[in-house]
Amino acid sequence: MNVTQKLAILADAAKYDASCSSSGGKGRNSLKSGGIGSTEGMGICHAYAPDGRCISLLKILLTNFCVYDCVYCVNRRSSNVPRARFTVEEVVELTLAFYRRNYIEGLFLSSGIIQSPDYTMEQLVRVARTLRTEHRFAGYIHLKTIPDAAPELIDAAGRWADRLSINVEMPTEGGLKSLAPEKDLGDIRSAMGRLRLSIDEAKAEKKAPRFAPAGQSTQMIVGADAASDRDVLTASTNLYINYRLRRVYYSAFSPIPDASKILPLKPPPLVREHRLYQADWLMRFYGFAADEIAPAGDDGMLSLDMDPKLAWALRHRERFPVDVNRASREMLLRVPGLGVKTVDKLIAMRAHRRIRYDDLVRLRVPVKKVAPFVETVDHRPRGDRDTPVLHRELREPAQTDLFG
Repeated sequence: MNVTQKLAILADAAKYDASCSSSGGKGRNSLKSGGIGSTEGMGICHAYAPDGRCISLLKILLTNFCVYDCVYCVNRRSSNVPRARFTVEEVVELTLAFYRRNYIEGLFLSSGIIQSPDYTMEQLVRVARTLRTEHRFAGYIHLKTIPDAAPELIDAAGRWADRLSINVEMPTEGGLKSLAPEKDLGDIRSAMGRLRLSIDEAKAEKKAPRFAPAGQSTQMIVGADAASDRDVLTASTNLYINYRLRRVYYSAFSPIPDASKILPLKPPPLVREHRLYQADWLMRFYGFAADEIAPAGDDGMLSLDMDPKLAWALRHRERFPVDVNRASREMLLRVPGLGVKTVDKLIAMRAHRRIRYDDLVRLRVPVKKVAPFVETVDHRPRGDRDTPVLHRELREPAQTDLFG
């Protein structure tokens, strides 16, 4: 099998891993001394930094052979799929060749587990170390970390990679035991804890060697088991607080060849994945808690026909309308249709004059969505529009596949 054939198999096999982002990556200053690679410019897989920059990454597996037999994984030991394996040298050459052609600015490298966790982790580390030391590659590198690998191998990975990720896979311990009995949630969390300590130590000691400067991330598969959206968001909250993850990624379960009978026959609607990302954003930047977004007492699922902030507002009509000239920043952030930048502009504007309805129009806010929940000097929403009416007016068009 030649390299092109391997690439076709191993790039396709990597598409199921959603935790691919270059957010937080910084240059290694090698360009000034003759190195190559950058996380700054425009370039096979596109990720986006917080400032909107598009980062192109070569996203591949080292191999899709695997000693594990996780029920939900297309690359599981019992799966009847074509197999391939790159050598370390082939991954290095592919990365450099794609970079020189301006196709990519970095590498996302994961792998099935071959021989042992230590052996596989050592191969991943060799790729990153070779790129950095022998080719002075200054671009972004994201390595998937294997929880059972020796701590010294994970430490080595952090020295050469910008970001590390360990996938928790399932939202609940019961789901992991059911679908991936060979994996242990305790081992995964222990590895995450070690990564957090190493990252924190490197940040605290300015003269310490770089260690995963873009932090760590993880992925959860959604819809492969019976976990609700509340279960997913509760697990995410725990991960953000206890391990200081940069991101939790959500991947809608996709039916795989020769699937086990215990898996769903159909995937969940992709709009469910989208709603989870919206809810995650609310928790990280808008001050919402998981139990506010998916409260106890219902089925624990987010609405598919409206975003979670609007759903929260409709459940709490008693807190609206909000006076944009007097309300706190925290309350303004809870108004449907108002984002962080718009709220900051409103606060700056009201320091000089009273805000009118036309000001909202000029700020290009979605006034149809915002108007029922705010009041200005010259606007107060109608009091006869009850929650069911607003629900009908503001709900999004029915859809089961947001990206289809």
